[in-house]
Amino acid sequence: MATLSVELINPFLATAKKILSEVCFVEVAIQKPNLKEAAFTSNHWVIIVGVTGQLHGHVLIAMTEKQACAIASKMAMMEISQMDDFASSAISELGNMIMGNVATVFSSSGVGIDITPPTLSHGNVSFASKGGKSLCVPMQFEGGGIELYLALQQA
Repeated sequence: MATLSVELINPFLATAKKILSEVCFVEVAIQKPNLKEAAFTSNHWVIIVGVTGQLHGHVLIAMTEKQACAIASKMAMMEISQMDDFASSAISELGNMIMGNVATVFSSSGVGIDITPPTLSHGNVSFASKGGKSLCVPMQFEGGGIELYLALQQA
């Protein structure tokens, strides 16, 4: 992964924090970013969104199954104890909300990107990027957290 400037990373972080706060009613603390291989175990759910335009690559939003159920519960305002079709749809919509808002933020600053519809993956999976590792930003909140992976390059 080529180095992205802070101006290109911050919209992803600020938007994810804002959407999680508004939709899940949690205070989000952004942790120290690190370069990490995007490899996940059978206990993980990963939202995958492709990015094209002035930035291209993909964004992954990863969480454990327990965290996915907790987020879906907050979004639906009812207890969800397993990842069924309803919960999967809610989690996918979280990715759509985050990335749709990111695209809007970039558009208002003159950076054009398009996003693919979110794909939800579960289980042992890994994603390769040109540089081998993605920028991983852990986002913590009461009761858990998610990891935001940015595997993007400027066009």
